[in-house]
Amino acid sequence: MYYFILAIIFIILISVYILNLPVFGRLPKGERLKKIMNLPNYKNGAVENQSPTPALPDDVSYWMVIKEMIKGNPNSTPKHSIPHEIPDFNRSEKLKITWFGHSSYLVQVDGINILVDPVFSKRTSPFQFLGTKNFPGTDFLKIEDLPDLDIILITHDHYDHLDYASILKLKGKTSQFVTSLGVGSHLEHWGVSSNQITEMVWGEEISPLANISFTAAPARHFSGRRFKRNQTVWSSFILKTKNNKIYLGGDSGYDQHFKTIGETYGPFDLAILECGQYNEMWPLIHMFPEELVQASIDLKAKTLLPVHWGKFRLALHDWDEPIKRLTKRAEEISFPVITPKIGETFFLEENHPSSHWWINL
Repeated sequence: MYYFILAIIFIILISVYILNLPVFGRLPKGERLKKIMNLPNYKNGAVENQSPTPALPDDVSYWMVIKEMIKGNPNSTPKHSIPHEIPDFNRSEKLKITWFGHSSYLVQVDGINILVDPVFSKRTSPFQFLGTKNFPGTDFLKIEDLPDLDIILITHDHYDHLDYASILKLKGKTSQFVTSLGVGSHLEHWGVSSNQITEMVWGEEISPLANISFTAAPARHFSGRRFKRNQTVWSSFILKTKNNKIYLGGDSGYDQHFKTIGETYGPFDLAILECGQYNEMWPLIHMFPEELVQASIDLKAKTLLPVHWGKFRLALHDWDEPIKRLTKRAEEISFPVITPKIGETFFLEENHPSSHWWINL
């Protein structure tokens, strides 16, 4: 019994130590926590979606998910290297965008550089020896190669959107961070100065620099880097520039909020929406490709840039299934979709890459 008690104490101490490693961030406290607790959608100790959003349907268990993940899918990773282009990082007055795979992309407009959800680690995991690696060919860019940044935008605190190692390298390359309420607690824990951080709640608008503004808007998702979920806010964002209006989606399942945002803030010149990492076992927190097209219509968007695919395997579908299903549906109703290669820079008002570069990979 003595050794059993020692073993239990040892396991507890190791668990406490691991969960206090910097990579897990820090939960909100003090005034930040008070603001979260005063939100109208903070109930029963957690932030809630606008609609009931269980992580799994009633007929699906976590054990079922684990079994399917263990089973795997041999087509969930490309057999060949993902092609890429060399980005153009020169500052620009006209709106141009460079996608880096998954949900990381650079928006350059009005002479301002805005980097969204930068994840440049090989794995979207708290530990780089756990989890699947990024697809071959997608790690062509080093953080040191990025230009000086004016703003880093973080939609929510999941590992595939908020990467500890990337933030450590990027915090000296930007003037400020814009993010959802509560996420600033992680950033401060990692050495980002509090005066560089602006946290937002749904419906709030800020203008951090001349000619641009951000409005935080709802998304149907969840948050959390530890076991306890929904202690920080997750958001989509509306970016207004001198001449353009762009919807920056963040992770979201399909819901009424897209139509409400379209009616309130639309039309949009471009919607950047998350395409991929969906499954019938978690149907409410990520959109299926066909829902993505409908969300773009609801938003009153002129065109769509699908992200959240092409770099990491975080679900069970074929690696290229999301973009195939999306483009098929978009072609059926003649909805414009932009499909750049990773690293390819395009101007919104000029060239819209539309090649099916993923074929035969």
